[in-house]
Amino acid sequence: MAPLYKKTLVVGATSGIGEALAAKLHAEGTSVIVTGRRQDRLDAFVEKHPGSGGVAVDIAKLHEIPSFVSSVTQQHPDIDSVVLNAGIQRPFNFSKPETVDLSIFTEEFNTNYVSFVHLVKAFLPHLQRVSRDTEAHLVFVNASLALVPTLTRTPGYNASKAALHSFVVNVRQQIKDAGYNIRFVEVFPPAVQTELHDTKHQPDMINGHEIGMPLGPYIERMYEGLRKGDEQFAIGHAEEWLKEGGFEATRTILFEQGNATIKEALAKYVKST
Repeated sequence: MAPLYKKTLVVGATSGIGEALAAKLHAEGTSVIVTGRRQDRLDAFVEKHPGSGGVAVDIAKLHEIPSFVSSVTQQHPDIDSVVLNAGIQRPFNFSKPETVDLSIFTEEFNTNYVSFVHLVKAFLPHLQRVSRDTEAHLVFVNASLALVPTLTRTPGYNASKAALHSFVVNVRQQIKDAGYNIRFVEVFPPAVQTELHDTKHQPDMINGHEIGMPLGPYIERMYEGLRKGDEQFAIGHAEEWLKEGGFEATRTILFEQGNATIKEALAKYVKST
């Protein structure tokens, strides 16, 4: 079977879903470039997966994103797909406002949402050029909590993921309207056994890495979903929400209908650019 992509850059690939997905893509024949903050983890990945490449970057440093993207796309002009996966999760209890550190809240929102906006803006000129000759892909690893924020201990994480979902829905439509052959694919995982829930990151957690679906089976399901080609898909309990009749499937229909109506209504008010 043909590789899923020609060459993929995976953002946030030093652990968890990003690392495991990059390894799966590599095993299936896609050339892979991995990124993340920890150079030792990147070096270990490259050593284990011959032919892959690693580039250190901290996407929380927003001002460094344009130069990073310019450099990596010049070195690898054949990148036809980018996976945006990085993220952090922190607990906040607003019933005890004195315990809420808003600097940490801001860091979480910037990492999970704002950095993705910066990355999309930076990568789109390259992907637009690529799309003249072949289909390009932007893959967003979101979370089922973006759709229903049931984990109330993480209000900032849930809000950042909901913001990302709204952003993807809107920009995907803009790209379609502009006629670019770029697929925006959004994945909604359940809780997965990664270091996201480790005590290091959430001090009140004990053995948090045991929470959720085992990483291996999750990656197999995610890869199958990417190969199937849907613009958005869920794994686990959220799958029912995206099926016909599910609330997210219904919301997608309402978006498409409403977008068409509003676009027509605004046509006489908004100047074309």
